[in-house]
Amino acid sequence: MILKDLLNHFEIEEDLPDYLLSQPFNEVFMDGEVTLKDDSYEIVVTTRQDVTHQMFIRPNDEFPVIIMSELPNGLLNGMKFPQEEHVGIPINKL
Repeated sequence: MILKDLLNHFEIEEDLPDYLLSQPFNEVFMDGEVTLKDDSYEIVVTTRQDVTHQMFIRPNDEFPVIIMSELPNGLLNGMKFPQEEHVGIPINKL
């Protein structure tokens, strides 16, 4: 699944960088719940393995897409995707 498919699925109509629209993401997000708060979308889903995945979509932010996963042991991992196309920044590097 690419981000553009996910945006269509949740009827999110925001302008995001072209490279992000074709970026592949885990299809588990299609089963998530979306909320909108202060021009920021959050999609949250918890898997059968008790891993909570969050996707934050903030079109006007320095990092318009942020992925965060919380593992059952409480550890976090994820990735921030910047406005300009280049390698994303792992959460633990920030």
